[in-house]
Amino acid sequence: MLAGDLPGFHQALKDELRFPLAWATSPIRDFDTWRRTARARVEELLLVDRQDDTPYAPEFTERSEANGYTRERVTVSLTRYARVPGALLTPHGTGPFPAVLLLHDHGSRFDIGKEKLVRPWYDDARLASARQWAGRCYGGRFVGDELARRGYAVLCLDALGWGDRGPLAYERQQALASNLYHLGSSLAGLLAREDVRAAAFLAGLDRVDAGRVAALGFSLGGYRAWQTAALGDAVTAAASVCWMTGLKELMVPGGNTLRGQSAFHMLHPGLARHLDLPDVASIAAPRPMLFLHGERDPLFTPDGVRAAHARMRAVWESRHAGERLRTRMWPGVGHVFTRPMQEEVFAWLDRVL
Repeated sequence: MLAGDLPGFHQALKDELRFPLAWATSPIRDFDTWRRTARARVEELLLVDRQDDTPYAPEFTERSEANGYTRERVTVSLTRYARVPGALLTPHGTGPFPAVLLLHDHGSRFDIGKEKLVRPWYDDARLASARQWAGRCYGGRFVGDELARRGYAVLCLDALGWGDRGPLAYERQQALASNLYHLGSSLAGLLAREDVRAAAFLAGLDRVDAGRVAALGFSLGGYRAWQTAALGDAVTAAASVCWMTGLKELMVPGGNTLRGQSAFHMLHPGLARHLDLPDVASIAAPRPMLFLHGERDPLFTPDGVRAAHARMRAVWESRHAGERLRTRMWPGVGHVFTRPMQEEVFAWLDRVL
C-alpha cells in the first residue's frame, strides 16, 4: 500500500462501522440482557482481567482537619499489580454520607494527579503546581474540597503516570501503552479496571451511603466518569464535563484520539466493531447522568457532541427515563470546568443523590 492510499483506507474503515451491538441496532431487545451483553463485550476488550478477589487493604495516613471536613491520605490495592495513593475527604458530622469519586484529567500535566482536584495539604511544592492548574482549568477552585464542605465524602486517586505514580513524560505514554499491548494488556483497560474498583471501594466504606455514590470528572476525567458508570454498579450517578462525542466525529484532523500519546488512555482495541462511545455510556442507563460541554471546546466538534447526546437520549427515553439524562452545551465556553459549570453539577448532585 502506498502512503497516498492511507487517507482513503482510513475513510473506508470508518464507513464500514455500523456499531451492531448498540441498543438501537442490536437484535437483543430485552434491555437488561442487552446491558449485560454489551458490558461483557467491553470488559473482554479491556484486555485486563477482573480484580474482584484482590483485597483493597487500605492504609490511612496523614490525617488533617479542615473547615468542615477531615482530610486523609489513603493507599489501596485496586489491582494485584500496584498500591494506589489517593486523598479521602470526609465531612464533619454523622454519616453515612453521599459520596463522589473524583477522576482527574489528563492535560499533559503529570506532576500532579489527585492534587488537581483535592488541595494537597501535605506538600507545598505540589500545592503551588495544583493552584496553577486549578486556576487554568477549574476556576481557581479545588472541586474535591468544595464537595466535602457541602457534605460529600470524596475520594480521588492517582492514575498510573500521575502524581505519586509518576510523573510520566508526555512522549513516554506511547512506550508505556506499547509495552502493555505487547504483554497482552492495555493502558486504557487498566485505567477502566482501576476506576471501577475505586468506585466499589468508596461505596464500601462505612462512612459512605452506598446508595448515593457518584462519579465526576473533567476532560479525561469526564470520559472516566461515564465509563465507570457503564462498567460498574457501585456508581449510582455520573457527571461528565467536556468528554463525549461519537467516534467518527472524533477521528478528524486534530481529534483527541488521534494524538499518538494521550490517545492510548482511551483506546480499547476492537471496540468500534461493536459499540460507539455514546453506546458504551448508555450501558449505564437508566441511572442519572449529566453531560456538560463547552460549545467552543477545540477538542470536540459541536455537531459531534450533539449527535452523541441525541444517541444517548434515545436510550434513556426508551427506558421512560428521559428526565434522568441531562445534557447541555455551554455557549462561549471552551475546554474548561468553570465555576458556573461546577455549580450546575453540585445542584444536580444534590437532586439525584
